[in-house]
Amino acid sequence: MGTTKNNSKSENVDKDNKNNDNTHVVLNVYDLTPLNNYLYWFGFGIFHSGIEVHGKEYGFGAHDFPASGVFEVEPRKCPGFVYRCSVTLGQMNMQPSEFRTFVESIANEYHGDTYHLISKNCNHFTDDVSNRLSGKRIPGWVNRLARLGSLCSCLLPECVEVTTVKQLPEYHECSEDEITDTLSAASPCASQSTPFDHEQEKHLLSPVSSKTDNVSFVKEAPVK
Repeated sequence: MGTTKNNSKSENVDKDNKNNDNTHVVLNVYDLTPLNNYLYWFGFGIFHSGIEVHGKEYGFGAHDFPASGVFEVEPRKCPGFVYRCSVTLGQMNMQPSEFRTFVESIANEYHGDTYHLISKNCNHFTDDVSNRLSGKRIPGWVNRLARLGSLCSCLLPECVEVTTVKQLPEYHECSEDEITDTLSAASPCASQSTPFDHEQEKHLLSPVSSKTDNVSFVKEAPVK
């Protein structure tokens, strides 16, 4: 009898330990434009999103190189964006070291030069990660504009059609002249100077020349 009770207690302790390994998967949503204050109430908006797990937030952004576009920042503090809200998507059971391996692996699928505003943007990334970790999708309103844009690109403001993250991965060697030329060529808004353009650019991540210390790109796992 005593042995049976001890075994039962041991099983309960194991279950408790497994439950303690659970961590929340949280979606942090940011505004890219002040227009969201009006569009949000109609179920639309221009948003950036990141996935928060184990005290770090992970997002996906564009650059012109065949290397990881997955980056990490402090939760709810992605530079260049205005934080709007957080949505708890579910829970996962994965140690920080396991999750790091997962992120480095998925970075192979999200190179900066594959970023596309309509078909593969930051919200597609968070939706994919959330589905793999918790089995749940992100709320539809977060990426609704991209889905509409896939039907008719004329629905998108011209200045939104730029790469959202203009940062070079830390581990990619490149001259300053090459970086400057690449970034200036990547932005169609650079040649059109309007008040809306300048306002929109304030809500994009800073270019590499500003040397933001808050953003670090995740190195992708070696392909086996």
